[in-house]
Amino acid sequence: MADLNKWAPSEVLEPIRRFLEGDMTLSGMRVEQFVDGDTLVVRAELPGIDPDKDVDLSVSDGVLRIKAERQEKAEHTSRTGYRSEFRYGTFTRSFPLPEGVREEDITATYKDGVLEVRAPARTTAPDTSATRIRIDHG
Repeated sequence: MADLNKWAPSEVLEPIRRFLEGDMTLSGMRVEQFVDGDTLVVRAELPGIDPDKDVDLSVSDGVLRIKAERQEKAEHTSRTGYRSEFRYGTFTRSFPLPEGVREEDITATYKDGVLEVRAPARTTAPDTSATRIRIDHG
């Protein structure tokens, strides 16, 4: 086992930094969810993955599901030793869709490590025709 005093302080402190930032599993998926007009927008941080191979995006029963798998490996070699670090895991998040969302209208893009899913809800025009209600005399 390598002597920790021979590693750079930044290498030793990296797992502690991730823990303090809330990344306890080291493979979690950070997301933000908000409504833009009548569109549900979900953004998921998924850096270092291939969205075509590592992400499964699906909709069923009015629920959007994001499932991703991450496999990372890093090797560090120095004069004082060798260290290999790897992270892997599968994680899933689910989001209820607003009423009126049609599956064929949902779009997804992946750019700079962020998956963005947009689910617009179709709004129906309010019924402006008036219906006359009869008044009974008792």
